[in-house]
Amino acid sequence: MRNYDYIFAGTGLSALMTVYEMVLSKNFSDKKILLLDADLKKTNDRTWCFWEKPNGRYENLVHKKWDVAVFSNEKYTRDLDLKPYQYKMIQGLDFYKFVFEIISAEKNIEFFNQKIVSFQEEDNRVFVKTETEEFSCHKLFNSIFNPKEILEQDKYPLLQQHFIGWKIKSSEAVFFPEKATFMDFSVAQKGNTRFMYVLPFSENEALIEYTLFSKDLLSEEEYEEAIKDYIKKLGIKNYEILEKETGNIPMTSYQFWNKNSKNILNIGSAGGWTKASTGYTFKSASKKSKALVSFLGQENDFRKFHKRTKFWFYDLLLLDILAQKNQVGSSIFSAMFKKGNPSLIFKFLDEETSFYEDIQVILKCPKGIFLKALFDRLYK
Repeated sequence: MRNYDYIFAGTGLSALMTVYEMVLSKNFSDKKILLLDADLKKTNDRTWCFWEKPNGRYENLVHKKWDVAVFSNEKYTRDLDLKPYQYKMIQGLDFYKFVFEIISAEKNIEFFNQKIVSFQEEDNRVFVKTETEEFSCHKLFNSIFNPKEILEQDKYPLLQQHFIGWKIKSSEAVFFPEKATFMDFSVAQKGNTRFMYVLPFSENEALIEYTLFSKDLLSEEEYEEAIKDYIKKLGIKNYEILEKETGNIPMTSYQFWNKNSKNILNIGSAGGWTKASTGYTFKSASKKSKALVSFLGQENDFRKFHKRTKFWFYDLLLLDILAQKNQVGSSIFSAMFKKGNPSLIFKFLDEETSFYEDIQVILKCPKGIFLKALFDRLYK
């Protein structure tokens, strides 16, 4: 059995960010680190989008960025000036290549293409079993998401941000490459929170995604029919599909950190690192990976890592509302963006606002349904 200081169960975004931060810190070169995953990360399986100020940590990987985001519903359209932020897009394969190239030069870090079967903590060590081998370590970072533990409880709702996207090239020049469509709620809601998301790369090339915040997935045909209808609505008659992507991101305020032990830390979606109210992951994972590496230099007990904030409770209230009345999502986001300060809203969604700034954003939302959600949650 091979022994390590740290093992990463899964090499998704959060795991790779954490390893990258460990390398940058130069404080772990004497530690043996192992990454385990059944996926080689050799395909462009996803894209990550996020807003931040210019010249961020991963600026060299940004595939495209926009200074303006568009919000729409069936009644109005608003161009959101994002300054001081930019909306940025990073392709999965570019990120994987970048991180793996860096860690491949580190003699103390190994990656094995193996599927993990189980892991358990015994006598201050963690034992990890794959389909072919067994390993041990002092500390395990687990990013393998298990929805079963959430589905078996009813205290915290579980929604899903699920989508199918087409990257298309059209004969007609209909897109505005300087504007990303952040949310377009003009599509039929059908009792859910449904919107189109458009990232234009040129006047005739864009990624178009049909996205829902809801409990249940749709058939593949329903997503794709909605995309076809939207393409037609844009005035496009001739186009080719260059790429397709699909995704399903858990949205929940379930307290994953209660499952952490002294030597096992849940990270990524498995640790609640995804922003519960929006499904955005990249920026949140970047912040938490930096915090984690700093924590490792000071503490030895993973149960001390997580700190719950006021934003966890804000997210919980929104998810409570959408779990009970999924159709009101459009009205909530529309109220927020219709007259709200875009940069303040994005700062709020990044969990960087003061309480005074929180109130400015919250007061833009429909007050009745949030007061009811607050009352119900306090007495639940």
